[in-house]
Amino acid sequence: MTLWSDVHNNQKRLIHKWKHYFPIYERHFKDFVYKPVTFMEIGCGQGGSLQMWKQYFGPHARIVGIDINPKCERFSEDQIEIHIGDQQDTTFLQRVIDQIGIPDIVVDDGSHFMSHIAATFNFLYPRMLKNGVYLVEDLHTAYWEEYEGGLHKPATFIEVCKNLIDELNAEHSRGAMPPTEFTKNTMGMHFYDSVVVFERGAYTSKCAPMWGGTLDRVGVRVKAKLRKGYGSAIGHAPES
Repeated sequence: MTLWSDVHNNQKRLIHKWKHYFPIYERHFKDFVYKPVTFMEIGCGQGGSLQMWKQYFGPHARIVGIDINPKCERFSEDQIEIHIGDQQDTTFLQRVIDQIGIPDIVVDDGSHFMSHIAATFNFLYPRMLKNGVYLVEDLHTAYWEEYEGGLHKPATFIEVCKNLIDELNAEHSRGAMPPTEFTKNTMGMHFYDSVVVFERGAYTSKCAPMWGGTLDRVGVRVKAKLRKGYGSAIGHAPES
């Protein structure tokens, strides 16, 4: 069974998702299935996706819903808890974290306002666990004025993400951009139609050694040079 097949068999609360999201979810969340995962979804909708996540992640999962609407409290059930508050309110978010611990996964399907998405990300992402996953969906709203969006408008989360690509690669900028905490604690960014996924993690020392082939005949001298930085002994300019 997959999330896609599960949703087609849904007889519980309403689930409202773009259908191309489901392969994205499984690609990035599959390693957490049947683990004691803490999963946070911002924006509860009609409560169906909370039940979907509970079924997908299994009996050890803790599903946390965040919403501004007090009526969403009725979605609470075994393994599902609801916290009522503004997603951009960092005091509220800190209070939630104090109660539930640090989430392994965050899905932002909340207000879709650009300032809210950015405020939530800026607060939660740096606090996430080493191998955490942060997903923001419905980013087509970044192009819609009613959500503070617009093509190439600097404050949209799409434009924020474009700048974060530079931060992700800051160590290769030859001093033009100093590495940030985002640089040091992000393994990758994945872009899809209306979705961006951030994978947290940290690299060991970055280098590009060579194994086998002619390297075996070059000897210790080349290997020693390779330890100083990739390419220094193989015809490429070393990193400055």
